[in-house]
Amino acid sequence: MTDPRVQAVRERALADVAGARSASEVEQVRVRVLGRSGELTALLRSLGALPAADRPRVGQEANQVKQELEARIDERLTALRAEERAQTLRAERIDLTLPGRLVAPGPTHPITRVHDEIIAIFEGLGFSVAEGPEVETDYYNFSALNFPDDHPARDMQDTFHLGSGALLRTHTSPVQIRTMKAQAPPVRIICPGKVFRRDADITHSPMFYQVEGLAVDRHITMGDLKGTLSLFAEEMFGAGTRIRFRPSFFPFTEPSAEVDVTCFLCKGTGRLEDAGCRLCKSDGWIEILGSGMVHPNVLRNVGYDPEQVTGWAFGMGIERVAMLKYGIDDIRLFFENDLRFLAQFAPGARG
Repeated sequence: MTDPRVQAVRERALADVAGARSASEVEQVRVRVLGRSGELTALLRSLGALPAADRPRVGQEANQVKQELEARIDERLTALRAEERAQTLRAERIDLTLPGRLVAPGPTHPITRVHDEIIAIFEGLGFSVAEGPEVETDYYNFSALNFPDDHPARDMQDTFHLGSGALLRTHTSPVQIRTMKAQAPPVRIICPGKVFRRDADITHSPMFYQVEGLAVDRHITMGDLKGTLSLFAEEMFGAGTRIRFRPSFFPFTEPSAEVDVTCFLCKGTGRLEDAGCRLCKSDGWIEILGSGMVHPNVLRNVGYDPEQVTGWAFGMGIERVAMLKYGIDDIRLFFENDLRFLAQFAPGARG
């Protein structure tokens, strides 16, 4: 004789297991029937209330139902999990016959473009690239370059001082000093790299890129400097670009000159259609770099004899060249990583 309560639990549980549509639903049946507070578990705990003669029979029957339900639940779980896994694989299936997505190449940053172009021009003239540390000493950054102790460039508003005589270099001129100390003339180098000054607005950045050039040998003249820079200007800004020298002052060169190039927007006329040229402000010329003959004191500081050798040097900001070349009016655009701005320099774009 079977116990009606055990059979009722069995039939309901088997029906629920068979009708379950997911593994989680089967687990719910397991907890409801076989869990600590489950229906069959509670029935087994209530055997003590039955007559002594009925307890063994009902207990055996309940245990058999428990084993049957556990087996059916495990069987159903295995089937449902296999089905769910198959559905997941179908949903995540990759069609290897589909064409791949084209990944557009990233554009070369305008500063990198100009940097590489400047280097290529001077390497074509026989110059080599020299590099040096960005954290410098006062000696290499100032003293060896003939800066007086009271020169304004030494003030805190211009230079990032790090303490113990260390500072962030304000130009790449220290590389020239290190190179000349390491080798005898002739020297023909360009020195590209990052430099740092305490200045920030739409045309200045506290960190920017600079390229300096140096040539030291016997019989080097200002005419050699002008010829080199004239060729550079034509290569960088186009055929017909002219340069002019304006007297200036730098502690490390004598004589010193600011160098202007003819405006490549108005071709040096100062006018664009019926109005003044916005790029050169109607002047027809654009300041591009500083230059001059290496000061005799600088040559002495590196162990060269200024009676035997002479040299010239120049320095330009790469951002300034890029701003002029591409008509960019805010230096901060170079560092903001705006994809709309950078996309203009993608392959096939202008420039």
